Amino acid sequence: MQPWMIVIISIILIIFMWYIHDKYVQRKHQILVNYPIVGRLRFLFQEFREPFRQYFGDEKFYESMDKLDWVYGAAKDKVNFTSFSPSQPLPKPKFMFRHENIVLNDDEIDNDFSVVFGSKREKPYISNSIIGRGPMSDGSISPEGTRAFVIGAKLGNFPINSGEGGLTSNFFITHSDYDNKYITEVEGNDFQKTIFKISKILFNLPVSVDIYRKLVFKKDPLCDTYVFNEKKETFFRPNWDASIENFPKDVPSDMPDIILQISSGLYGVRDKDGKFDFERYKKQMSFCRMTEIKIAQGAKQTGGKLIAKKVTPSIAYYRNIEAHKDAFSPNRFPYGNNIEELFDFIGKLQKTSQKPVGIKIVISDEHNIVPIAKEIKRRVELNLPFPDYISIDGGSGGSATAPRDMMERIGMEIRDALYLVDKVLKDYGVREFVKISASGKILTPDDIIITLCLGADFIQIARGFMMSAGCIRARYCSGATKHQCPVGLATQDIKKRKHYFVKKHSEYVKNYHNNILKSMKSLLAVMGIKNFRDLTKEKLIFLDIDSLIYDDMDALFERRIFRQRDK
Repeated sequence: MQPWMIVIISIILIIFMWYIHDKYVQRKHQILVNYPIVGRLRFLFQEFREPFRQYFGDEKFYESMDKLDWVYGAAKDKVNFTSFSPSQPLPKPKFMFRHENIVLNDDEIDNDFSVVFGSKREKPYISNSIIGRGPMSDGSISPEGTRAFVIGAKLGNFPINSGEGGLTSNFFITHSDYDNKYITEVEGNDFQKTIFKISKILFNLPVSVDIYRKLVFKKDPLCDTYVFNEKKETFFRPNWDASIENFPKDVPSDMPDIILQISSGLYGVRDKDGKFDFERYKKQMSFCRMTEIKIAQGAKQTGGKLIAKKVTPSIAYYRNIEAHKDAFSPNRFPYGNNIEELFDFIGKLQKTSQKPVGIKIVISDEHNIVPIAKEIKRRVELNLPFPDYISIDGGSGGSATAPRDMMERIGMEIRDALYLVDKVLKDYGVREFVKISASGKILTPDDIIITLCLGADFIQIARGFMMSAGCIRARYCSGATKHQCPVGLATQDIKKRKHYFVKKHSEYVKNYHNNILKSMKSLLAVMGIKNFRDLTKEKLIFLDIDSLIYDDMDALFERRIFRQRDK
């Protein structure tokens, strides 16, 4: 018999056996009983749906695909000009800008994009940029991804929020001029160093460091808690057991500006019994500029959810929890059973750190902000502690895990929420005492201008920075499915994350931030505004779904937000 005939007969037999299995053996998939073999195309197309979703059709979740293209182009430092027309025009309703007939040139725009937090604290924080990377935990993000963000933040001179995972070793990746009094340093022997030098000749640096790490730490499950010092060719991590006197009095100059986020799980600042550790907090604030207490985030009106797959021994070490078990934080912040208790706790943090402390919340209606405004007013009059800033998030999902039934069901869209918070704080006469940070589906310079016009003092971006760092929006961030983040950014899968390009993506992160500021200057010039602080609601126009124009933002939002209350 000819070889080709054997191949054909073998294929026919395999298909026949496959047919028998699907129709008469398996009892898992109903559709395969009626459509053996062919029915498997359904599962094949389901597998393709998420990874290929972004390549076909118009963008549905964001305003347009053009906005996403802008992010990716800005990250690669490409010229973001469009010919002829946008590929997907912004849908109505939409905000428009008022421009001037006699516009400014870009070089006439003030380069000062700084924001001051906690002006009355002993150590106020002056952010050099109006934009910061939003909270994304080391844990939900891979160690390599976190390092890319940290390096990018340092290169771009903008702040980075730690996320509720706390201050991990990866936030020290740019810190090389340290004192061994608060750092644990590990160095290889002569043989290991020689192998490392040879591997640097044969391979790229990340591969060489990985080889060196395996030689030095062997099978130590906590080897990833050490980061590599390229100058000294050693591994190091913070020694949180060192005495507080050994920690720096000022944030080291070779570290980016870090906002330490604390959640209901108290990760990074808890003792072995799960209670808040003020001594540990004080040590961490030696490297951070201010604190953010996460009461809520997007649709996640619960504590953080990190599934067991992502709780590696290193993540467990950072968070002082058990490895390989789900890390589901309590829904309620343990020191915030009511607003008064929360503000008293904030006062303790302000006293301990001498730095600004804020809260992160999500807004559904007035009842989420009015009690806070009332309490701030009372405390201003009595000279009692209150938050230095309020961070408002939009009511949607993000890079972390959120219950699907909460997504798009809890929390206002960020622009409505921002207007409401700004108005209520002004109504109670306390707006001047509290800065407002905003986040939630903010991607491009026009998004930022609109958000600033509606009352924000500062912008925290998560999704945009994720995309600048290589995210292709495959929606496998949670790790709960059989698939993991394909680029190695939002996974703890060792095979995928080890091949993530840290240096390359850190440059992209820096570029994205810098190009936002650059394009913001062009928008401000067209609007005839020299400094972003002069942006107001009067610079906006609203175009509704029927192309009717509204130029009174107060009247517009009164109808949008307060209509139900008036009824």
